[in-house]
Amino acid sequence: MITHPAYAVEPWCLRETALNLDVLPQSESVFALANGHIGWRGNLDEGEPHGLPGSYLNGVYELRPLPYAEAGYGYPESGQTVIDVTNGKLIRLLVDDEPFDLRYGRLVAHERVLDFRSGLLTRQAEWTSPSGRTVRVRSTRLVSFTQRSVGAIAYEVEAVDSETRIVLQSELVANEQLPAAGGDPRVAAVLESPLVPEEHAAEEGRLRLVHRTQRSGLRVAAAAEHRVDGPQETKKYSKCSENLSRFTVTTVLRPGERLRLEKMVAYGWSGVRSLSAMHDQVDAALAGAKSTGWDGLCAEQRAYLDEFWDRADVEVDGDAEIQQAVRFALFHVLQAGARAECRAIAAKGLTGPGYDGHSFWDSETFVLQVLTCTAPLAAAQPLRWRHATLPAALKRARLLGLQGAAFPWRTLNGDECSAYWPAGTAAFHVNADIADAVVRYMTATGDEVFEREVGMELLIQTARLWRSLGHHDHQGEFHIDGVTGPDEYSAVADDNVYTNLMAQQNLRAAADVAERHPDLAAEFGVDDEETAAWRDAAARMALPFDPVLGVHEQSRGFTGHQHWDFAGTDTDRYPLLLHFPYFDIYRKQVVKQADLVLAMVLRGDAFTDEQKARNFAYYEPLTVRDSSLSACVQAVMAAEVGHLRLAYDYLGEAAMMDLSDLESNTRDGVHIASLAGTWIALVSGFGGMRQCDGVVSFAPRLPEQLRRVAFTVQVRQRRLRVEITDSVATYTLVEGPELEIEHFCEPLTVTPGRSESRKVPGLQEPPEPAQPAGRRPAHRGWAATRPEPDGPA
Repeated sequence: MITHPAYAVEPWCLRETALNLDVLPQSESVFALANGHIGWRGNLDEGEPHGLPGSYLNGVYELRPLPYAEAGYGYPESGQTVIDVTNGKLIRLLVDDEPFDLRYGRLVAHERVLDFRSGLLTRQAEWTSPSGRTVRVRSTRLVSFTQRSVGAIAYEVEAVDSETRIVLQSELVANEQLPAAGGDPRVAAVLESPLVPEEHAAEEGRLRLVHRTQRSGLRVAAAAEHRVDGPQETKKYSKCSENLSRFTVTTVLRPGERLRLEKMVAYGWSGVRSLSAMHDQVDAALAGAKSTGWDGLCAEQRAYLDEFWDRADVEVDGDAEIQQAVRFALFHVLQAGARAECRAIAAKGLTGPGYDGHSFWDSETFVLQVLTCTAPLAAAQPLRWRHATLPAALKRARLLGLQGAAFPWRTLNGDECSAYWPAGTAAFHVNADIADAVVRYMTATGDEVFEREVGMELLIQTARLWRSLGHHDHQGEFHIDGVTGPDEYSAVADDNVYTNLMAQQNLRAAADVAERHPDLAAEFGVDDEETAAWRDAAARMALPFDPVLGVHEQSRGFTGHQHWDFAGTDTDRYPLLLHFPYFDIYRKQVVKQADLVLAMVLRGDAFTDEQKARNFAYYEPLTVRDSSLSACVQAVMAAEVGHLRLAYDYLGEAAMMDLSDLESNTRDGVHIASLAGTWIALVSGFGGMRQCDGVVSFAPRLPEQLRRVAFTVQVRQRRLRVEITDSVATYTLVEGPELEIEHFCEPLTVTPGRSESRKVPGLQEPPEPAQPAGRRPAHRGWAATRPEPDGPA
């Protein structure tokens, strides 16, 4: 999209200077507003034309059947799908009885701007109706970070060239007609009119609709309040029905006169609260918003974001596109989790229905990594949600004959939703990913209340799973067999290195926390024998290594498999899973997304520098990046082993995933984890930031295209600013007591009010490894004539 001439490259906003209906669905995703509780896609105010209408509440879903050709023990019986809830965005405009529809008449000008600093989506349009009446339309939309149940719109229409009769219809609409949902009629049936009406009201500018989902039994309420400013003769009236509540404003505007409508919308949902309670809840939220007023909501939004950017901004000199992209990314990551409050962060956030609105392991591994360093309170909430779903994970483990907790690979409410068990149930690494996020959060914040209330039980129950899932062989080595790691092109494998290393960390962390809190550990039934068993399993964890090739095996026996025929695979046959049977893919050396390389990023302490370089060189020609989760990981490791130009290219791929629609599915929502990966590639990649055993270290190096990168991170209850050029790294403690860090393995003490600068060692880049034929990342303007390395034989 950003390559389209209608999209400008600017440091603090995303601006669209002309409306292109061909990319309307994608623009609805990138212009979406959310706060972790409410999500509004960036649909046009008048509702049509649209690519995909979308109003979402975090945690609101409908149940759907999971069909199986052959039944099997332990298969999930039903799945969950996010649904489009009551649409409160709609404000329809009629100009002398003609609908304001951009497919008709003449669109003189049209611009939309998503401002990352104000949190506002603004729109300006000048349109001449088929009968020749010209109007200017201005709208501003927000989803509040400070009042989590509230969204608001200010809509203004101005007559330009003649006296014009104007009608505005502000609506709440439930059960909107949606585009066909793929090829499965059962899913379509679930999504068609999923809301059962329970209450509707409209009086004096106050609208309300209350519905209940048919199968999941969730009650959803929406209400709206209006303020009108227009000519004296302006008239207003309201009407409602089961799925529609409407407030209508009519007036006549003379040239230069304006009609302004301010609309505040409140949402609420619950699986247990009564109809009257939900009615009262949204009315109360509206009362709070009304007392704040439109200007007050905008001021609160700006103040919230000022504080966020003060602790989270990343400055990039030398690549204006990356500068815009990383702020776009941080803004959407914040929108996904800011007010989630004991709810999950979905793979698409609240920007679209992609992946059925499910949360995966990438929330903990990618998104929470960013939030922990930039907005720690937001990082805690999805982990509290995981803790709230612990009973379902414990039950799932019992069903599988295991101890502890077995968290789902994909879910909305805590129950496993994957009908394909090799990619779902067998992906046990999600347990260790959750544990890793817990440890990262506790280390960064020192939140002892969280540790005792949430973190400790999560670490204990996930550790118990590993001890029961794995086993010691006759030589005492500990193995975890029959699992699927992050690479979904290698399923049900033995001793996946990523899984084993993350499980090892999980086991040690559980033992450590039990020893820190023996009283609480006893309540969970943990004794010295159990912690000793955890430590023994961690100490003897199997890590397959091929001594002939001198590299770690992604899983036991992986390097002995036949190589995929990359040279014989046309570029239009990617992603492979859509063009080849899994049976064929599973037997070959081909990697969907960084797996062993991700292990080296998250558990770098388990590898030597030489091993990292050799492993990266071996797996790079095998990794096809059929997943949006891969590029940022490869960027980090490429930077660490010295391939700065390649790392820069991978940064570009992660950063432009949605702005350039690289996966061709941005229409279904943005890729929250890849957006988080933009920050990770810059901070962990070129900033070289690592945290291990409580030590924060940096090994920064920039590619020649970037003159400067600066960022601020939250580290152990302190705020640290890091500024990097090609020759110097400067560390400034912005907030908190003195901090011990490392710069290229040398200890450094940073004290408040004083900057510490250190030289960045020079680097001779090693020979760059190849990628699969046709799958190298796009170059970002460096050495454009340099030939592409040959792919593997």
